[in-house]
Amino acid sequence: MTYTRTIPIEFCHCDPAGIVFYPRYAEMVNHMVENFFLEVVGHGFGPMMAAGQGMPTVALEMAFRKPSRLGDRLDWTLVVEHLGRSSARFLVRGGDRVEARTTVVWMDRDFTPSPWPDAIRQTLEAHHA
Repeated sequence: MTYTRTIPIEFCHCDPAGIVFYPRYAEMVNHMVENFFLEVVGHGFGPMMAAGQGMPTVALEMAFRKPSRLGDRLDWTLVVEHLGRSSARFLVRGGDRVEARTTVVWMDRDFTPSPWPDAIRQTLEAHHA
């Protein structure tokens, strides 16, 4: 299954030339992961942090295909490309503009990698490509 979301390109995303400043794409990728966990997994970042848990990004690879401009609307998709014991790699695409692979690791209170909780793992497995 694929998670989708449309993100409009706003002034805050752009450089003086009116195109997306490339670090903003990394923010949009994180936006996709965060909202996937909130809307699909049912485990938002706020409650996660309040419980002393975390899911830091440990790797991020991005390919920029063509520029996005102020006013564009990018249709983003996210799929679980790989699921490990305590990690997951997501393939995230912003239309035909950008493609990213981001790897996160589940951490519990002691800040060491821990196995995914069963309920989260089941949802991630259902979205595994």
